[in-house]
Amino acid sequence: MRAPAMLRWAAALAVLLAVAAPAAGFYLPGVAPTDFAKGDQLQVKVNKLTSTKTQLPYTYYSLPFCKPATIVDSAENLGEVLRGDRIENSPYVFQMREPKMCQIVCRITINEKEAKELKEKIEDDYRVNMILDNLPLVVPFTRQDKISIAYQGGYHVGVKGQYPGSKEDKYFIHNHLSFTVKYHKDEDSELSRIVGFEVNPYSVKHQYDGKWNDAETRLSTCDPHASKFVKSSEFPQEVETGKEIIFTYDVRFEDSEIKWASRWDTYLLMTDDQIHWFSIVNSLMIVLFLSGMVAMIMLRTLYRDISRYNQLETQEEAQEETGWKLVHGDVFRPPTKSDLLCVYVGTGVQFFGMLLVTMIFAVLGFLSPSNRGGLMTAMLLVWVLMGLLAGYSSSRLYKMFKGSEWKKITLQTAFLFPGVAFVIFFILNALIWGEKSSGAVPFTTMFALVLLWFGISVPLVFVGSYLGFKKPAMEPPVKTNKIPRQIPEQAWYMNPIFTILIGGILPFGAVFIELFFILTSIWLHQFYYIFGFLFLVFVILIITCAEITIVLCYFQLCSEDYMWWWRSYLTSGSSALYLFLYAAFYFSTKLQITKLVSGILYFGYMLLASYAFFVLTGTIGFCACFWFTRLIYSSVKID
Repeated sequence: MRAPAMLRWAAALAVLLAVAAPAAGFYLPGVAPTDFAKGDQLQVKVNKLTSTKTQLPYTYYSLPFCKPATIVDSAENLGEVLRGDRIENSPYVFQMREPKMCQIVCRITINEKEAKELKEKIEDDYRVNMILDNLPLVVPFTRQDKISIAYQGGYHVGVKGQYPGSKEDKYFIHNHLSFTVKYHKDEDSELSRIVGFEVNPYSVKHQYDGKWNDAETRLSTCDPHASKFVKSSEFPQEVETGKEIIFTYDVRFEDSEIKWASRWDTYLLMTDDQIHWFSIVNSLMIVLFLSGMVAMIMLRTLYRDISRYNQLETQEEAQEETGWKLVHGDVFRPPTKSDLLCVYVGTGVQFFGMLLVTMIFAVLGFLSPSNRGGLMTAMLLVWVLMGLLAGYSSSRLYKMFKGSEWKKITLQTAFLFPGVAFVIFFILNALIWGEKSSGAVPFTTMFALVLLWFGISVPLVFVGSYLGFKKPAMEPPVKTNKIPRQIPEQAWYMNPIFTILIGGILPFGAVFIELFFILTSIWLHQFYYIFGFLFLVFVILIITCAEITIVLCYFQLCSEDYMWWWRSYLTSGSSALYLFLYAAFYFSTKLQITKLVSGILYFGYMLLASYAFFVLTGTIGFCACFWFTRLIYSSVKID
């Protein structure tokens, strides 16, 4: 028996790794390439200002930057709006493969309010995000090994520093941008495609002779005619009330061997592949350990138990039964708060379906980061459509519990989790609105979300519930006694709280390393696109939740405790508690959030994520345990 089982495990692992490996680097761009001839206009767009310190995005033009004659908003999708993206045109316009040096954008004089806003944004490490041909702007920097080059999204608004010989902190704005546009030229034509967009920002106190004239003024600090270019921030531009700031830029074009299809590889380059593989191996060890225990229970202990139970011949022998067969008359007795259990199981099935479908699309490459907001939009739409499964699952379980008010259970399934999530989201959104951040979801988008909920999700839950309730009820394999059996006193290690808390450690342990990268991508604004690894970790999570719940459920039934329904849900669901504790640890060790509102936002969203994780993992554990109990009790003869 062991050799074929091991071969099946090895084959399954090989298939999963085969799926994961190419998926980590392969993607579909999501947009068609654009070809540019020499001299074609390149329009740079600006996106939100972001900070890892505050987590509150702001629009680009909330600061006193140069503005075009007319500001035009780009149409954002649902995911982009929820992320706080606000994409607009800018005064930075290039001509393809035509380098320009020391181009003056504008000259502004800042007032007291504008100076204060600039200083606050510099203090909070805000970064400016721009886009060219759907590629985000990056700042190149040398890694710690001093050999390879890495990239940071966006450039800092400015820096805080001190003049030589002074201890007073001053604020300096980056007012000169040195752009590099990388392009790949077609060998058969003069057309080119943009494959890179980089910048080196500088702070320069520009000087000029005579009076300012927009058309004729030449800068003495940056003049291509005099071969004088900006190469450093030796004489920086301080942010002071009433002082003028001159914004300038250079742009050069660089031929690149990178092809258009591979242009995102630079942004998605992960240097921590070894850590990911360590995470996978670590998780697989947990799975193999649990699988060994489950195999031992299923193949040895259970087989022996079932054989012994089925060979009992006399009434005296039957009366001396011990172990899990003793509670056969109570094991399928409906639990307390069975309605709530049905609702949570239905919601968990909805979550499971959403994650599975979204992850398959992501692994196949349809949710490329070039399609900003695509992942979040896909998750919302799939969640809404999965309302059908939620209604079906909750009503099937509810009917098994002899419930008759299917409309009541349907309403609870349609409104419990989404209602809690919406209330938390609304409160957090109000806080963001109070900070005048672009991250606040507009009323129109909020209305669209409510419309998706009430217009599509709720009706689908009702359809699923109706279909589920029309089907005949699932019959338990054994009859339930009229009088409940008394549960004997349990050993300390079988205490419900203890086993529930122990049960959540292993599912969390299987995913916590990958969780670090997910949190980093969300809160430190980095790209996450290794969905091959994530899919593998998701499969490991499912197996771990199922196996730990089955093992603990078996021990519970052997102790003649038949109240397994809620405990099976809470056993694997308790991993959400460890997820939230890890989020608190990540907050204190990796993030530099200082604002109270930003801290509330972080813990509010992580509370919501932990709640969702509880529903997902709890449902996986419950379904595994439900299958297990039906299997073992249908295998024994009951007199």
